[in-house]
Amino acid sequence: MSAVPHPLPTPQEPVGHPELVQLGTALKGDEPCLRADAARNRARLLEAAGRLVAERGAEAVTMEAVAAEARVGKGTVFRRFGDRTGLLTALLDHSEKKFQASFLGGPPPLGPGAPPVERLRAFGRAMLRRSAEDLELQLAAEPCASRRFTNPARSVLRHHVVMLLRQAAPDADCELLAHALMGQLDPALIHHLTKQCGLPMARLEDAWTDLVDRVTGTAPTR
Repeated sequence: MSAVPHPLPTPQEPVGHPELVQLGTALKGDEPCLRADAARNRARLLEAAGRLVAERGAEAVTMEAVAAEARVGKGTVFRRFGDRTGLLTALLDHSEKKFQASFLGGPPPLGPGAPPVERLRAFGRAMLRRSAEDLELQLAAEPCASRRFTNPARSVLRHHVVMLLRQAAPDADCELLAHALMGQLDPALIHHLTKQCGLPMARLEDAWTDLVDRVTGTAPTR
């Protein structure tokens, strides 16, 4: 996956809708039948990985296990996804694109059309709910430290927060503040608070709203 972050958007510049990197995508110029075969093989491998997650949990998803489940050579899995993180990220691809579509072009307050503070509140709450649904898989797909903050999907989320902060709090250091806000939405922290500390998700959602309101100096609409 690319380690080059997307350019930071300005308040007037709408965030684009980049696709998640798919390491198994065929190269331009390949024969159509080869591209079709590659797509079928990729779908077959993802189906196998999905079965492993459903039956044994995300920890059971290794390159070797997926190859055995799909009855292909291990090298085929590496060629399609690069490494285990790439494979798990591909499994999250559909829900990631669906979430991106909701905050980039969906209805307000998550999508365009609502004031920036309302969109920030809705964004964090939606991310928390999404993490609750895919938490085990998100934890297993966590990039290594050197790629954690350059991961393309994560960069899109952070840059969206930067854009909204620039509209809501233009005098703040919005780039660093976005990192601080995103820290509260980190899957590892969500796991710790909900699974190890037993906090209800509703408390995390309320804490996000409170944090946004304090950072932007606004009060929630009653």
